[in-house]
Amino acid sequence: MRCFSLVLLAWLALGNAALAEQILIPIGQQDTGNLTLPQRGDSKLRVLEAHGLPWEEHKPVGQPPITRWDYAEFSVYFEHEQVINAVVHHRPQGSTGAVQP
Repeated sequence: MRCFSLVLLAWLALGNAALAEQILIPIGQQDTGNLTLPQRGDSKLRVLEAHGLPWEEHKPVGQPPITRWDYAEFSVYFEHEQVINAVVHHRPQGSTGAVQP
């Protein structure tokens, strides 16, 4: 009887998994168009030369210090004086203008 219970339990557990609906959600990819983003490792000086002064420069946070510069269409994240990431701001569908973060 115990063996039957284990088989029944396994069948129920596996049967439910086989009947589960699989939902695939595609991962979005940022469309930078003709926008050239700063690259990892670029210096603050290089970003300033390429893109000018940011709209807003946030104070460093944490240790090591992480700083964010906001531009019209993207933000740049620095660790000390080096770029660690640059991200394009989200634009709702149908929007053509820059969105301030």
